[in-house]
Amino acid sequence: MNACTFTSAKPTLELGKQLSFQRDKGNCLACHQIQEGEAAGNIAPPLENIKQKFNSKQQLKTIIWDATQFNTKTSMPPFGKNNILTTEEIDAVVNYIWAL
Repeated sequence: MNACTFTSAKPTLELGKQLSFQRDKGNCLACHQIQEGEAAGNIAPPLENIKQKFNSKQQLKTIIWDATQFNTKTSMPPFGKNNILTTEEIDAVVNYIWAL
């Protein structure tokens, strides 16, 4: 299976939010501002208007899976490539961020 293909299960938005805010998992708040997020970082763009920035959920997932394939100097961890998040967890994060 291609690492960047969506699984058939529909991860919940709530799980995606939890993972995005969780310090020991997604931790998107360390770098990004997210609505309802507290103590957000400011070294990366705010996670808003995502559908205007990415053509598809697949494109967003590819970035989350391994942003280094597009920018070798990025500070964004390769969440999938380094097994920080499972494929299902990345799907949940993508679905949550896409819904913002």
